[in-house]
Parts: sequence; structure tokens; C-alpha cells
Amino acid sequence: MSNNIKIMDLPENERPREKLLRYGADSLSNSELLAIILRSGTRKENVISLCNRIMAQAKGLNGLLNSSAEELMNIQGVKSCKASQLMAICELYKRFKAFKSGDEYKISNPKDAALLVMEDMKELKKEVLKIILLNTKNMVIGIRDVSLGSLNSSIVHPREVFLEAIKNSSASIIVCHNHPSGDPTPSNEDINITMRLKECGKLLGIELLDHVIIGNGIYVSLKEKSIL
Repeated sequence: MSNNIKIMDLPENERPREKLLRYGADSLSNSELLAIILRSGTRKENVISLCNRIMAQAKGLNGLLNSSAEELMNIQGVKSCKASQLMAICELYKRFKAFKSGDEYKISNPKDAALLVMEDMKELKKEVLKIILLNTKNMVIGIRDVSLGSLNSSIVHPREVFLEAIKNSSASIIVCHNHPSGDPTPSNEDINITMRLKECGKLLGIELLDHVIIGNGIYVSLKEKSIL
């Protein structure tokens, strides 16, 4: 029989579930919300104390959202089961914030495109190039990773970019990539790649609508800058 200290072992006025039902979810701290997900602590530590420590070691919600399973299991008291629970809830959040939620998503402006990929890209340590595939009504039909590593014209080949668009019968595409420095200011290479892709798109009949560069919570649209 497990000796883990569960939520039900806490005094009633300290139990997160009862507090949530009585006062609403917004009355709970991040640690209390996490405690409802994990349900139990360890033999030496109740679940609230464990969740306070998880939040502290992950350096808050943003850190938790970007933690790997290995990083989570390095926290004392977190083994594979709890790490899986934490990663599942974080992934659900990311999907809710992005096209992966399963809902239809229409791109009406550069901000729509930026918000679609921001959660996945804003804290990446390496440059990643993604393409957003759109139908004739500018509805998103998919997002694909095209390249990993510093962007330059020798790595980003139009063939790889437009192959995905052709395979998925896309009417148009939006190119997105991140700057790990957090500063989304376009480089000369970014601009050169964009113009090259624009010309190739014209030949193929697949319009390049925009190139959105993602920084740390901010973005630059080459369309808005009148570069594209």
C-alpha cells in the first residue's frame, strides 16, 4: 500500500479541489492547480509542498511548459508517472494555444500567423524554419518543419519549402522562423531567402504571403515592413 501523502490527507480548508469547487479555479495558485493534476505527494512530502518545489525548480509556468521529461524527473519526488502527467497537461495547453487544438484557423493578418507558432518557437535554442500551409480561403491546412539550424540560402532550398505545399495542395504559404537571440529583426540573409522563395512561388502558382520572424514573445512580419 502506498504511503504517499494525498490531497485528502490535508485539512479540508487546504484541499485544492474543494477550494476550486467552492471559490472557482481562478482562486487557486499555480501550485494548487498543479496539485489537483498530480493528486499525491511522496512519503515525506505532501502534494502542495511538492508542487511548490516543482514550480520553483522549473522557474515558473514558462519553465515548466518547456521542460523535458528528463528535466522533470531530475526534480526529487517526480518519477515517470508524474513527469508524464506534467508533460501531458503542458502539451494540451500548447495545443489549445495553437492550430493543433483541432479547430479551424484562418489567417487574416500577420499577427494570426505569429500567434499560431509563437508558443512552439519563442524559446527554441536553434533556428527552425516552419511553413504554414493555407487553402484558397486562407484556412490553415497544416504546419510543417522544413529546416533546423542557422538559416542561409544554401540550407533553405525552395525545393524543400514548396514540396510540402505541393503535396498538400496548398494555395499559398507563410514562412516562419525564429531568432534564438529573442530579437526578430530580419537579417540580410532573411530578406534574400524571402525574395528567392517569393519568385519560386510565382513560378509554381503558390503565393508566399508572408515571412514572419519570431523573437521572445514578439515578431516581425516582412509583409508589414513592406519588404515582401
